[in-house]
Parts: sequence; C-alpha cells; structure tokens
Amino acid sequence: MDRIKIVADRNIPFLKGVFEPYADVDYVDGREISSKDIKDADALVIRTRTKCNASLLDGTSVSMIATATIGTDHIDFGYCAAHGIEVHNAQGCNAGGVMQYVFSALYGTASRKSLKLSHDDVIGIVGVGNVGRRVEQMARHIGFKVLRCDPPRAEREGQEGFCSLEYLLMNSRVVTLHTPLDETTRGMADENFFNMIRPGAFFINTSRGEVVVEDALMDAIPKLGPVIIDTWNNEPDINTELVDMVDIATPHIAGYSYQGKLNGTASSVQAVARHFGIEPLYGFVPAGDGPDMQPVHLDLKGMNQGEITSVLQYNYPIFTDDFMLRMDPSSFERLRSEYRYRREICIG
Repeated sequence: MDRIKIVADRNIPFLKGVFEPYADVDYVDGREISSKDIKDADALVIRTRTKCNASLLDGTSVSMIATATIGTDHIDFGYCAAHGIEVHNAQGCNAGGVMQYVFSALYGTASRKSLKLSHDDVIGIVGVGNVGRRVEQMARHIGFKVLRCDPPRAEREGQEGFCSLEYLLMNSRVVTLHTPLDETTRGMADENFFNMIRPGAFFINTSRGEVVVEDALMDAIPKLGPVIIDTWNNEPDINTELVDMVDIATPHIAGYSYQGKLNGTASSVQAVARHFGIEPLYGFVPAGDGPDMQPVHLDLKGMNQGEITSVLQYNYPIFTDDFMLRMDPSSFERLRSEYRYRREICIG
C-alpha cells in the first residue's frame, strides 16, 4: 500500500506515533490548520477547532475527515458529500465524562447554596442521545424522576417516554441540555425558553454554546437556581460578564475524561485505518496509563445528599476547573489544551 499523508490536530492525545509506520503525519494546532497545510493530504484527524468547509478544503486531496469528538457542527457535510469526502465522528466517546460533570456540578452547587435535592425532584434532559442517555441512567440510579425531550427520537420511536419542551421546562427542577448544534437547536434556549422554565430550576449547558441565547440567559438568571455553563458563544472569546453571573463556569471540558479521550482517539484511528485499508489499526485502542486510570465504579443507591456530594467531589472536584477559568477567562484555550484528564466514574 502506498503511504498516505495525514494532517492531525497536535492536541489530540495518544495519537503521536500511531500512524507513522503507515503514513506521513504532520501535527498542526487545530485552529491553525490551513488549506496550504492540507493541499496534498489524504486525511484530516481533527477536533472541533478546525472548521472543515469550502474555504479549507477546496483544491486539496482530502478524502477522509475523522473528528475525535461527538460534535460535527464544525464540518460542512453538504460540501463533503458533494466532493466525496468521508466524515467520521466519535459518537458517544465522552458521554461518561459529561455525565460525571453534570452530577458533580449539580450536587456541588446544591451544597454551596444549601439547597436540598429530593428523590421527588425531576431532571429534565433535552436531547437524549449518547450523552443524554448516560445522564438519564445516573439520574434514575440515584432515584430522581426524569423527563425527556428529543423530537427527532420521538418521531422515530414514538411519543411514549418523551414530552414537549414546554412541559419539561415547566415541570423540571433541573434542566440539562445535551443537543447537537444544528438549524433546529441554534438559539433554542431563548427568551421564550426561559419564560417557560420553572422558577428556581438548575440550568446546565454542556452541549454547544450557540444553543443558548446568552442575553436571554443573563436576563433570566435572577429567577433561576444554580446555573452551570461549560459551552459558550464565541469560544474562546467568551462573555466574561456571564462568567461572573453563573455558579460554575468551565472552559468546554465537560467531556474531558481520560476514558473519553481514549475513546475519541481510538474511534478516529480505526475510521481512518478502515478508509485506507491499514489493517493493523482496524482494532486500535490506545494503551493508556494502566489500572490507576481505570473508571471508578460507584453504587450511590441509598446514600444521602451529603454522602453523594462527597463521593462525586472526591472523584471530580469541579470547582477547581471553575476557579481556573474565573482567574483568567482569556486562558480558555490554554486550559483546554493543557487539561489534566480526569478519571471517569460509572455506576454498578
């Protein structure tokens, strides 16, 4: 097989050295990858910071794009389809990390504000894909009631088990967003959304910043309970006024677990390998760092709020990430690229 050329985001972990026996590999900062860099490249291995559209891809030889992320809003699928470019994303790779973030944030902010969480409370999940399902699983494990809003899934599977967005917002103590960013979700959390939300509700966004109209959120904060924001409009140039107003502000790292990064890289490598017929990498999984970084198995059933809070904060002290961003919001990209991946939790 002829050697191929791959251009990869240098910040993708566990990748260096993997393709080199079979390909020529250039590592470039994801935000700086240009048409010149990829003119004679066969494949791109990227994260969300590389915008794959006509301005980047025209005149290049790229036939494969693998993104080591769940999200795909940085990729122009229409252009890729028209030009025969295969696109692969790492579906579900960081679902466990986001679930861990949501519950560490939920219990952490409740503790700081002396708010009681009850098993009668309802967690409303907007978007019930890979991530939303993991959040639902943990919520039910702890004992919460759950409402689910996911119109595309409801259309495919039937309405049973799903509800309208209006009903969810009016009846949920916690509202957590896990939608992709597309034409149906951009600006979804707008003034009307926050007018419908239950007063005092927790609001959590770990999906995409542009799902939320930030001015509408800022106007609504006085009526809301704790507000937890990991994804922002205009990253990395985020709204520092909003940072000061919310209870937890983090630099788009909800999914930055050790296992999530292993999964994302494995998925991307396997996809590129299959596209180009690199058989030794069809089942590639990064070696990792041994048993000390294996997921932590928890059984939270029957624990009281203080016990659950203590266990979750011990495994992921989320306020450290919040503190680091508040100290210097301009360090958003550096905090992401230098993040020390945390060990995931799982139930059972």
